[in-house]
Amino acid sequence: MDSLTQIALGAAVGEAVLGRKVGNRAAAWGALCGTLPDLDVFIPLGDAVRDFTYHRGPSHSLFVLALLTPLLVWLIRRLHPDTADHHRRWYLLVYLTFATHVLLDSFTVYGTQIFWPLLSTPMTWATIFIIDPAYTVPLLAGVTLAVAARRRGWAQLANTTGLVLSSLYLAWSLGAKLYVQDLAQQSLAARGIQVERLLTTPTPFNTLLWRALAMAPGGDYYEGYYSLLDGGRVIAWQGHTSERRLLDGTGNDWNVRRLQWFTKGYYRVSRKGTDILLTDLRMGLEPDYVFSFKVGEIRNPHSVAAAPPRRVYTARPLAAAGWVWRRIQAPAMPSWFDARARYAG
Repeated sequence: MDSLTQIALGAAVGEAVLGRKVGNRAAAWGALCGTLPDLDVFIPLGDAVRDFTYHRGPSHSLFVLALLTPLLVWLIRRLHPDTADHHRRWYLLVYLTFATHVLLDSFTVYGTQIFWPLLSTPMTWATIFIIDPAYTVPLLAGVTLAVAARRRGWAQLANTTGLVLSSLYLAWSLGAKLYVQDLAQQSLAARGIQVERLLTTPTPFNTLLWRALAMAPGGDYYEGYYSLLDGGRVIAWQGHTSERRLLDGTGNDWNVRRLQWFTKGYYRVSRKGTDILLTDLRMGLEPDYVFSFKVGEIRNPHSVAAAPPRRVYTARPLAAAGWVWRRIQAPAMPSWFDARARYAG
């Protein structure tokens, strides 16, 4: 999730664990611990693919963070010796803040290696967009009221209410995903579309409009949208092509294999000039995606070779925010792919 959400969640957890005992220091340390795991983005790992696929790796492991917790508690007790009697609650505050951070990240589609090093497979439950005000606002409002009205009897209640409402929203997002996933499977079967894997994710900033991504054998894929306000149970699928044969010339290149693994098979291969691009189809709306990488190059009509990886920046899917809002309410609207093409034309 975004940094503001993680700070708000950490502060709310800290307030719930120790706010009555140590005052605003609980929320402050919770906010700090809530953002610490994401500092791994400032560690350069050598190239674009490593930076992309190792983010939310060891820094988001429940085991690594358990080892880090005593160090943070030692620092806290050194800075606040008057709170030494609460050392057990400090342990709970720090680790619970870490744990809720990485678990919340797992609800997004990016992927979080919460069981590293025992299991490196990123957890991707894909029920909430990386920025969702409906989740963040209750948390932020609750903890802000608790800190601002520390001496009021309802301060803790405000924080607890924010945590409960945000948790209920996560539960709602899971239920909505299960419903849309089942509907998408039925829709594909009704059209006789054979696929190898199916992914459903919420579109930006909401859990009402969902995007379904279905990968066909050979790498081509289908995209469809469904709003929980549509009323019917029909998804209009659009097919798109992927030139996976372009990867044949890259051999057993580590960057290609790493991206194939990290995207869990949800990727497109295309060419731009002489560059061969591998695009993560999970994050974005066709044709705009957040993560695309040059992994090879065409040297002549009969020669393809791996190339040093480089991230290729394209139009960001946030440009579709207006379309998302309109599509939530209007099932007859064209897809973002068609709407963007008409606008560009």
